[in-house]
Amino acid sequence: MQGTMIYGPRDIRYEDRPDPQITRPADAILRLSATCICGSDLWPYRGNPGVDKPTPMGHEYCGIVEEVGKEVRNIKRGQFVVGSFATSDNSCIICRDGYQSSCVQREFMNSAQAPLLRVPLADGTLVPTNEVPPKELIPGLLATSDVLGTGWFAADAAIVKPGRTVVVVGDGAVGLLAVLSAKQMGAERIIAMSRHESRQKLALEFGATDIVTERGEEGIARIKDLTKGIGADSVLECVGTQESMTQAIRSARPGGFVSYVGVPHGVEIDGRGLFFAHVHLHGGPAPVRRYLPKLIDLVLTEKINPGKVFDLVLPLNQVAEGYRAMDERRAIKTLLLT
Repeated sequence: MQGTMIYGPRDIRYEDRPDPQITRPADAILRLSATCICGSDLWPYRGNPGVDKPTPMGHEYCGIVEEVGKEVRNIKRGQFVVGSFATSDNSCIICRDGYQSSCVQREFMNSAQAPLLRVPLADGTLVPTNEVPPKELIPGLLATSDVLGTGWFAADAAIVKPGRTVVVVGDGAVGLLAVLSAKQMGAERIIAMSRHESRQKLALEFGATDIVTERGEEGIARIKDLTKGIGADSVLECVGTQESMTQAIRSARPGGFVSYVGVPHGVEIDGRGLFFAHVHLHGGPAPVRRYLPKLIDLVLTEKINPGKVFDLVLPLNQVAEGYRAMDERRAIKTLLLT
């Protein structure tokens, strides 16, 4: 088969790779219906961190099971499945506590931008649907694999509840679906921080009530203005930079909740500032597997349409253009059809 490889900064190639094989008895092989490019993929694409050898890319996926290992019991050939970017046995004490992305057997998926994919720990990682879904629902189901699950975790970790005021820092696909998630959880006011018109429009469609274009000190001041000088009940940090984390913590009210789901790059937290901020912090790699059954059901029953974050659709062999478009902010998120 052919698949996506990164060779260095802005050097993405779609080239020959060996077909994946069952290498462990708990593995499954999927033929992907669709995959995509994640905002976190842009970090190595831009050289931070760099790669020292050609490396496969991709961790968001859904598709049809083609083969299973001899120890796989619950996943069957022919099923349509969605899986998390982090594998899990879904049975260890950490998984049972709802943190499957820190499973004792966890592996991070890294070769999903290809037609075929090997998924370790298939029984614990994959969630099947009752039947193969219609094509029009594939983008939404693909979104549950990471970007929606991560946005949902952002809202859950920040204790979003009915009547709360929520701030979402970041207008990428995760931030936009964090807005959708906060709306689903009943937030009364959702303030999306965004400077891009197309993303502002989608944020409003997903449930945002206010848009703040300012950043840094001006952004913090604007949030305080909108919350009568107090700050928000819940702040969802969906970027991973020093500026976004500082803005999130300082936009929350004392006693408020801050979640962080953006992969951090160069982020340091001022201990004294955090001490006097009096906020709760919770985040990390989203335990997507915890939420997959619920999110898949919401998509299949068409109560939500997270697939709207895909504003560029390309065949998989044009993956390099998908990276360029996202890097240049010509696209929010690129859907890749196999």
